[in-house]
Amino acid sequence: MRLTAGTVAPAFATSDHLGHPIELNGARQHAVLLSFYRYASCPICNLRVHELTQAQPVLAELGLALIAVFQSPATTITDYVGKKPLPFPIIADPSMALYRDYGVESTWRGLFSWKVLTRALKAFASGYAPGRIDGPVDRVPADFLIDQQGRIAIAHYGRDIDDHLPLATIEAWLRAQPATQAA
Repeated sequence: MRLTAGTVAPAFATSDHLGHPIELNGARQHAVLLSFYRYASCPICNLRVHELTQAQPVLAELGLALIAVFQSPATTITDYVGKKPLPFPIIADPSMALYRDYGVESTWRGLFSWKVLTRALKAFASGYAPGRIDGPVDRVPADFLIDQQGRIAIAHYGRDIDDHLPLATIEAWLRAQPATQAA
């Protein structure tokens, strides 16, 4: 079931792919972007993680913490998307428990469009090649902007495998928040 803006974000306590504890439960010092992806070798997903990595300094200055979730096991994350150090944690969720809690969806229609093809070609040109597939290949991404009170401010469910919440929307929401949120 899809989550909507205004609802309390489902709490969790787990570890990232490197074994560091991570939890999301109620009030926090920073807003959070909880971003769900397909499998760790997905070229389009790796390109998005690269874009978030580049945007992270500005997003952090605006008071945002990032958490990524992949349906792959930790070892596969380390082989692909986690090959280089990242400025935010990645959760390995091969059981897809968090995907169920947040209502993250799959659809075969999300695999085929000119937009997806164009984005895949950009990912390939950037050096992201496909590899091992873990979990549903037709998984579409989802992004949740969670405010400091632990409520979902924006719930974005992808229509295709490249449909994430635009960085401009994330920045605009952060800039509209009270000044006390900035780190």
